[in-house]
Amino acid sequence: MLRAMSLERITPEEALERMEDEGWVYVDVRSIPEFEGGHPEGAYNVPWKHRGAAGMSDNPDFLKVMEAAFGKDAKLILGCQAGGRSRSAAEALLAAGFSSVVDQLAGWGGAKDSFGQTVEPGWQAAGLPMALEPEEGRDYASLAERAGVDGS
Repeated sequence: MLRAMSLERITPEEALERMEDEGWVYVDVRSIPEFEGGHPEGAYNVPWKHRGAAGMSDNPDFLKVMEAAFGKDAKLILGCQAGGRSRSAAEALLAAGFSSVVDQLAGWGGAKDSFGQTVEPGWQAAGLPMALEPEEGRDYASLAERAGVDGS
């Protein structure tokens, strides 16, 4: 009988430590405009959902782009805005056979309670290294092109 893998969730500080010391890769699963507004330094952008005129919609090419860009044995840290999208995306990757995937708690902007108060600081509030421009080849258009899909 197959046992479901449980998703490991780590703090922003633990994510940075794994990136610097263990070669883990940070994948920001927020939409392209969110990523362009600021992201963890060195992050790749593969949106779990796209932002459009009608709101957020699923990215049907997410798994295809992830497989083409990283391979199923890559050590991946997933992050989003507050922790919800990255958790869903990480669970989907584990279900698809990726072996080393963790979710960064509180995302970029921090986890908030029902009143909008930050209850857990994210990457930005923790003062960790950030960037406004993606490194060469780490934007979604480049990664989607590698997978043979439209990345606009």
